[in-house]
Amino acid sequence: MIKKGITRQIVLHYFIVVFLALLLVEFVFMLAVQRYYYESIYNTISTHISNSKDFFEPLARESNSEDGNNLSRLLVNLELSNTELEILDLKGHVLASSTAFESDRAVLQTSDIQQALNGSMGRWVGRQPGTGEQVMAVSHKFDLGGENTYVIRYLTSLENVNSKLLFMGMLAIAVGVGVLAIVLIISIGMANSIVRPINNITAVSAQMARGRLDVRVKGNYKHELGELASTLNFMAHEIVRSNQIKDDFISSISHELRTPLTSIKGWSETLDSGGYDPDETRIGMSIISKETERLIGLVEEMLDFSKLQQNQMKLVKGTVSIREIVQETMLNVWAKAEQKQIHLKLESDENRAFNVFGDGNRLKQVFLNLVDNAIKFSHENSWIFLSVKEENGQIIAAVQDTGIGISEEHLIKVRDRFFQVNHQNGGTGLGLAITQELVELHEGTITIQSELGSGTTVTVSLPALPEEEAVTGEAPKHDSDSKEVQETQEHQTKSDKEKEI
Repeated sequence: MIKKGITRQIVLHYFIVVFLALLLVEFVFMLAVQRYYYESIYNTISTHISNSKDFFEPLARESNSEDGNNLSRLLVNLELSNTELEILDLKGHVLASSTAFESDRAVLQTSDIQQALNGSMGRWVGRQPGTGEQVMAVSHKFDLGGENTYVIRYLTSLENVNSKLLFMGMLAIAVGVGVLAIVLIISIGMANSIVRPINNITAVSAQMARGRLDVRVKGNYKHELGELASTLNFMAHEIVRSNQIKDDFISSISHELRTPLTSIKGWSETLDSGGYDPDETRIGMSIISKETERLIGLVEEMLDFSKLQQNQMKLVKGTVSIREIVQETMLNVWAKAEQKQIHLKLESDENRAFNVFGDGNRLKQVFLNLVDNAIKFSHENSWIFLSVKEENGQIIAAVQDTGIGISEEHLIKVRDRFFQVNHQNGGTGLGLAITQELVELHEGTITIQSELGSGTTVTVSLPALPEEEAVTGEAPKHDSDSKEVQETQEHQTKSDKEKEI
């Protein structure tokens, strides 16, 4: 007995479908064979009657013999092998028979006689009243002239035919049982070919759920099962990689937090001991301030990423000039670039603002991160090119450096959270992940092209704000307008101040 499960369901479904199909086929087959045999018998008798009638009726009318002679001649001339011939009057009485001459038989009322009296070839299949034997009767009316009109009736037994049909039926049933047995064996094998891989995959996934991420689904499975096994193995690999990235992140962030905290603690204890001149005190306070800002930046970066992951980031949107954002970014990183003697160059149409509808502070955060990365991974005394232009209703802003570049292996992972190409450079590994999330919140896209040893180009594409909307200050009808949008002038004021600088 097959236990409950997919195997049992597959076997039962196949078995039932094939069984019903065989049942239908055998029923139609036996019906067709029976009809063929019965029609053959009927056609043989009816053809004999038609030929005899066309030949015998004209001769009988010319001879005009006595009734007894007509009956005798009819029995002799119309005789057909393997049949019993009966001659009846128009009332259904048997006047003569090829087996005996009987004039006092009971009146026959079968359907073939009524059909013959109506002028057609009559047929009846049933059982003989006396013997219970199944027979076929074929009747037709003969007109011999005058009052000599009879019904010629042939009877033939169907027992031999039925026995042959029964044998063929038993043979068909035996073939059907054999087919069902073959189907049962094949369906069990087919079900096992599906269930065994599923059981294997289930066992491996259970081990993965218990924390054993080193196990893998083994076996060269095909089609959907192969895809399922590959997906499960890939999932385990990605979980291991994600855990490793998290471990690296914890190690990196611990180092990033420990370094400024050590500086703050050391200078705090030094200043607390007293006895230092004002210059040394000023240097210590400056270091404490810078390290505190560094800690705040790390914490804010992690908080931003947490908000983005929980969809809690709210944007204060308005009309923003991308060219001004890029110019402000260049001013903010100028000192850091000067330390490595890196030159920044902006290529843009000064007569155009290249406006978008977005959050100025968040967009500035995007470009600060991109330019800061370009400076971090560029060689000394090199150039970083920034450009802003409009194409096909999109504001295209690009940051291009000639630094160390990124390998193809790392390029596909560089935007993953916590991922860092080189952990010695510091940071949380969240910068590009946050940058991409912010760009996507502004309905934009970000692409990275890089070649190891030649440099990197990062391109940000944002929907352009039409000039008339930028002048009137109306917000375009984006799908994201359903979010809470608050108008602010803070970014514009800050931009004006930096222009004055």
